[in-house]
Amino acid sequence: MTKLAFIGCGNMAQAMVKGILSQGIVGPDDIYATNATEEHALRVRELFGIHTSTNNCEAVRRADIVFLSVKPQNYESVLYEIRDHLRDDHILVTVAPGKTIAWLEERVGKPLKIVRTAPNTPAHVGEGMTAYCENKMVEASDLALVEQFLSSFSTTMHLSEHLLDPASSVGGSAPAYVYQFIESLADGGVAEGLPRQAAYTIAAQAVLGSAKMVLESGKHPGQLKDEVCSPGGSTIKGVEVLENGGFRGTIISAIRTCIQAARSL
Repeated sequence: MTKLAFIGCGNMAQAMVKGILSQGIVGPDDIYATNATEEHALRVRELFGIHTSTNNCEAVRRADIVFLSVKPQNYESVLYEIRDHLRDDHILVTVAPGKTIAWLEERVGKPLKIVRTAPNTPAHVGEGMTAYCENKMVEASDLALVEQFLSSFSTTMHLSEHLLDPASSVGGSAPAYVYQFIESLADGGVAEGLPRQAAYTIAAQAVLGSAKMVLESGKHPGQLKDEVCSPGGSTIKGVEVLENGGFRGTIISAIRTCIQAARSL
């Protein structure tokens, strides 16, 4: 059975662990996770029943696939800590934006199989999106194994590495913007008398259904928007307000700013 190590088990890693366990690909006894404090490690152990500790090197030694899921600013120090314990047969899977394969290979300092990924937190509910790419050391069978784990909590997409940072910003940061949008939709309803929880449910379901329409109908988002906007109707008047407020341009600017920030981490 393949053994996994999560070096750093915060929110994103916990979403991945949850998905992997829910699909039964491996059991709790096959997953090792580390945290900065014993208190945090204990909470994760109680939550998932997996092995936890504060010893990164020991977790690496026990694993076949190592998920490096610490914060981007900690990547360099953690790689220096664990690199002597990384074997030729290890697969290192990273989740940090901006950390290129070339950068990772330089820090590891020896040939190693590396897969870069860009997951997002909707993995918590099995609806994640993960783009990924690999270095030349990774064989087809290695990539298939990693994709099996990624697919347990997300839709996956294989991309060239130069597209991974844009994918990370569109997919990884979008949930924050969508949550703001849902909150704003609900606030508008509350302002007109809707109970708060009803407004959240209606807004969230509308976003969920709209996203499903994009994915399953095969229609361009603009066409779907047009189908909702009757001539002279209320919806097109709302669209006009959004356009006057720079709605689309603001979102585009937010994504491009996010990409640049990720590359500077």
